[in-house]
Amino acid sequence: MNYQILPFRFGRFDDKKYLLSNDVGEYIFLQNEEFEAFVNGNLDTNSQLFYDIESKQIVTTDHVDDVVSMLATKFRTKKSILEDFTSLHMVVPTLRCNSSCIYCQVKRHESTDHSADMSKKTAKNIVKTIFMSPSPCIKIEFQGGDPSTDFEMVKYIIEEAEWKNLFRKRELDFVICTNITLLTEDMVKYLKKHKCLISTSLDGPKDLHDTNRPLQNKSLDHHQIFEKNLQMIRDVWQDDDCASALMTTSRYSLGRFKEIIEEYVRLGFHNIFLRALNPYGFAKEYKNKIAYPVDEFVENFKEGLDYIIELNKKGTFFVEGYTALLLRRMLTPFATGFVDLQSPAGVGISGAIYDYDGSVYVADEGRMMARFKNYFFRLGNVNTDSYQSMFNGEKLHEIIRNSCNECLPECAECVFQPYCGADPVRNLSEQGDMVGHRPTNEMCKKNKAIMHYLFELLEKHDPDINRIFWSWIK
Repeated sequence: MNYQILPFRFGRFDDKKYLLSNDVGEYIFLQNEEFEAFVNGNLDTNSQLFYDIESKQIVTTDHVDDVVSMLATKFRTKKSILEDFTSLHMVVPTLRCNSSCIYCQVKRHESTDHSADMSKKTAKNIVKTIFMSPSPCIKIEFQGGDPSTDFEMVKYIIEEAEWKNLFRKRELDFVICTNITLLTEDMVKYLKKHKCLISTSLDGPKDLHDTNRPLQNKSLDHHQIFEKNLQMIRDVWQDDDCASALMTTSRYSLGRFKEIIEEYVRLGFHNIFLRALNPYGFAKEYKNKIAYPVDEFVENFKEGLDYIIELNKKGTFFVEGYTALLLRRMLTPFATGFVDLQSPAGVGISGAIYDYDGSVYVADEGRMMARFKNYFFRLGNVNTDSYQSMFNGEKLHEIIRNSCNECLPECAECVFQPYCGADPVRNLSEQGDMVGHRPTNEMCKKNKAIMHYLFELLEKHDPDINRIFWSWIK
């Protein structure tokens, strides 16, 4: 052997070839005979194939130290998200909600039940804690319940944060997550004035949306109100991109991804996030009624992605959000900031959530588990605990130690590891510990299957598909 093989992972991609990747996400396909020659030291160092592998820093004829230094630079870039620490801060002003979503992940309260409304004292302490984060960028995202049911508290937190930022000089952003049915023109004008973007939920055409997300008042037409208020929001903002939407896949959504995508296009959205059901709250409680095998979701996802690609080929710019996140991981050295695709997991260190009572959790899913008396992922409370004890305490350290997929069982050797993440919250909820068991892990199965399909599409070297994919991650 006259070349030095550097650390890499590999997996059989199909009967004819292997996929190789390294820690920084560089990848290459090798035919069976090419792979055998490579690992046995029999490649011609003057060949184009050797040059291709060398360009991925998987092999070298140079000084190893120089190549390792280059890899270290790329690795630091991939992990640069850790430098800023917590930038996303989700705040729950109230648990009140006027919807009765079949997969609701929290124990919502009736619109008239004020027992789970945030106090001004707690809100002030939350804002104080948020600004203790060293991140130069602070995003406050209002969750619920539906935060529009206590819009006065939303306003109080926005104005408290803006006042605090006069002195802290952070890049400050706001998002409100709401079904938008209760938003008035005055509310929207306020949100526009304070540059608070709107994130909502749309599960598809009227019959599907109303099945998945009925309002508590059965006499009201959710989809009709949604469409009317969406137009009002856009008219006030004079910007179609001021509101984004997210869908959740229930059993009733399967076989209808094309219709769902068409509804997003019809309503003027430019992207969709084809999201699987999360096993928390009512979604876990009523799993037999609304859940489905992960294989069925993957097949629907692939069909939906194919349809979106065809839309783009015909001139309609439309993005599948999860694909865009994965492609950024696969095709660039940059982080995504998406907590599910980070190592260590983004829970606590990229995002945190502050409940109506001041309790702080590493992730929204940790808050959901607490509704069912599992408080493992609670870091403390802003009214009684210091920032240091919560965000630099043993609890968060333990979670982080168990969420680095570079050293988790099976993940460590998986060819898709550089593009994936870990979810200690879901692992504990579904499998009893934070590490989890990969052969029976649904998140693992889903991500592997989707990434395999994306690599299939990339390997086709279709110029139209490549152009579309790159347009999604610019």
